[in-house]
Amino acid sequence: MSELKKELIQEAGSYVEERLQRIHAAIDDLKAALKLETKCSMGDKYETGRAMLHLEFEKLSGQLEQYGKLKKTLNSIPAKAQEKVGFGSLVKTSGANYFIAIPAGELKTNSGKFYAVGANSPVAIALKDKRAGEDFTLNGQTHTILSVE
Repeated sequence: MSELKKELIQEAGSYVEERLQRIHAAIDDLKAALKLETKCSMGDKYETGRAMLHLEFEKLSGQLEQYGKLKKTLNSIPAKAQEKVGFGSLVKTSGANYFIAIPAGELKTNSGKFYAVGANSPVAIALKDKRAGEDFTLNGQTHTILSVE
């Protein structure tokens, strides 16, 4: 596995970990708010407040599950270099550089800026199975693939 790929996996992993920490902090805040919620003479207000907290808790639990899956996806990136663009590829193009892995947005490395995109994203689909030197079209613009790792 190239040093650049290792660096990108680490950056994407940091992105996921940061999101997981935020979600855990929000869940802890909700648990504290749920404990503070006291029953008052207005029963409907109490029940509505608790219901809203539970809905938020369910939403955060779903996000926690999604980021857990992204973490597993990162751990399954193939180590060997690839000739064709696919999952785990580093693709340098005439327009931008891409890391086909998880949707983590812009990742900055010593080698430049890469956009981490999911394998089912429009750009990944446009690049799929192409090789260095081939052209691809995205949003009506044609770009050339400079290299694939």
